[in-house]
Amino acid sequence: MTEQQRPSPAPQEAPVPDVAERLAAERLFGDRLPLVERYVAHLASSGIVRGLIGPREVPRLWSRHVLNCAVVQEHIAADARVADVGSGAGLPGLCLALARPDLRITLVEPLERRVQWLEEVVADLGLTNVRVLRARAEHAGAEVGEVDVVTARAVSALVGLLDITLPLLRGSGELLALKGRSAADEVHKARKKLDRCGARSTEIVPAGEGLLDEPTTVVRVRL
Repeated sequence: MTEQQRPSPAPQEAPVPDVAERLAAERLFGDRLPLVERYVAHLASSGIVRGLIGPREVPRLWSRHVLNCAVVQEHIAADARVADVGSGAGLPGLCLALARPDLRITLVEPLERRVQWLEEVVADLGLTNVRVLRARAEHAGAEVGEVDVVTARAVSALVGLLDITLPLLRGSGELLALKGRSAADEVHKARKKLDRCGARSTEIVPAGEGLLDEPTTVVRVRL
């Protein structure tokens, strides 16, 4: 069976957060939680059908994806301008926009089908602090405009991610890269490039301590 002949995955019911997940979500999103639930429903339905999320991820949408991304907001200053590179299904960009309406967020995504999905979801949720830009990040500086923070999740290893993201900062600001257990190794491998790029500091910081069972690991690069 060819890729074109293979049927699309079926939409699924949105997962219901367990008690711990709901408590965390209420603290992170407050009265915007109903919007987040709608976003999760989009992920589980059209997000599955259109290939943005794998069907096996549905039971983990709250813990592994939405909450894992939203906690990164604790490292972002008030009223910051944020570019989310390789936004895909809006992770972490849409989660941050839902948690922090004060942020001005540009979702940068090169693939048309993902851009269309993001635009549909942003419109349905009525998010006025988000815009979607179809572009490759390394070529999008003029269109993105000035930003304070660049975020990225599951885009590439840090050594390659620096070439994609740091030019958007124009020499000032910070990169927040969501990483896993490989964070320390990735920083080590990227050390020479970090020095060449003029990084003032690079550190591995947790996000969501005391809120999530497994805090998110973030590599923070400051220029």
